[in-house]
Amino acid sequence: MGLGGLTLPGLLRAEAACQVRSSHKSVILIYLVGGPPHQDMFDLKPGAPSEIAGPWKPCATNVNGVQICEALPRLARIMDKLAIIRSLVGNQADHDAIQVYNGFNPRKPTPASGWPQLGSAVARLQGAVDPSVPPFVSLCYPCTHGPYNEPGPGFLGPSLAPFRAMGQTRHDMLLHGLSVDRLADRKTLLRNFDAMRRDVDANGAIKAMDTFTEQAFGLLTSSRMADALDLSKEPPRVIDRYGTGDPKVFMDGNGAPRVPQSLLMARRLIEAGARVVTLNYSKWDWHGGKNTEGRAENSIFLREAEDFPIFDQCVSALVEDLHERGLDKDCTVLAVGEFGRTPKISPQVGRDHWPQVNCALLAGGGMKTGQVIGATDRIAGEAAARPVTWGELFATLYHNLGIDPQQTTLPDLTGRPQHLVEGDARPLRELV
Repeated sequence: MGLGGLTLPGLLRAEAACQVRSSHKSVILIYLVGGPPHQDMFDLKPGAPSEIAGPWKPCATNVNGVQICEALPRLARIMDKLAIIRSLVGNQADHDAIQVYNGFNPRKPTPASGWPQLGSAVARLQGAVDPSVPPFVSLCYPCTHGPYNEPGPGFLGPSLAPFRAMGQTRHDMLLHGLSVDRLADRKTLLRNFDAMRRDVDANGAIKAMDTFTEQAFGLLTSSRMADALDLSKEPPRVIDRYGTGDPKVFMDGNGAPRVPQSLLMARRLIEAGARVVTLNYSKWDWHGGKNTEGRAENSIFLREAEDFPIFDQCVSALVEDLHERGLDKDCTVLAVGEFGRTPKISPQVGRDHWPQVNCALLAGGGMKTGQVIGATDRIAGEAAARPVTWGELFATLYHNLGIDPQQTTLPDLTGRPQHLVEGDARPLRELV
């Protein structure tokens, strides 16, 4: 720029004149609570016996040779924009969200206070894009089953916890008659009152208070975050494109509600400046029940017929939206649950928990999409080709964010450097 005589302010003015938006790398992580059935969605086995194959048939996609479930036609039409992992191994065996949010198996040795979530690590390493927008935002609904909830910032401390944009927090982002000038006076007063010795803050509580206070003032003096959370600012046709849901659905159980609007809100938050947005979507732990005559039946397939179309609509809308807005090179989307499902269908429980193999859906991030990575055996019970680890999956996310997962470390509570991913995992060569 110096040789060409173009200064940074001049470049920014030129970009503004051409309506070129500044961009940043980002991730939208969609947790499919409870573990979806891989062999009924993205890894169908039509040649297997009926007690394994189930009722769904595969359908062709717009990528030659790739088939997915017939109940996901919208995703089938944009398979060129997707990447499916059919051989995710090393899954933890319990209903637990930890591995989904940080990539580490909770049954393996863990540092004191635990591993940080992806978003917390990114917030620590890269900070905020815009001071009025937190780098890590959670749209997750609280689950009554504790292990379904986000594990938190781990050894990075409470100052790097996600900003939770649901419930009362949104109401608190309004000034309610207080002027910006008076708010600034209160900030100065607060700073003058604060005479505590911060060098004795061993547990990070004061540092966290500083972070939250600065974050609160930033949110109150800018409408950027509040606007991002206000879906009424979207054209009705866009809202309709994602579909609608009900926050009350499944909230009487131990999963998350089925709310497609969360995916639209995640896109708006990324545009506003968030680096990582997490959300939990629906409840995928479908076990059998009893019919009105008291006989056991596989209600799993009734639930699939109900849930698949809504999932198909909102995820395809998100991916297409990112492409249309020019965000597909910068924003990575990952949808995944904690494990897969048993090959054999039981009349009592349908498809039960199955940690041996799992599937994941990826999009965006400038990745090489339009492909399937890995394969399972004839009953979708084990990885038969190209097993993919959680470390590789998260190394790919960090790589797409511009962070080198091999060279970057974070100090734990003892000051010992800790790697971002398990083992010596590298980004998936097929994607990057």
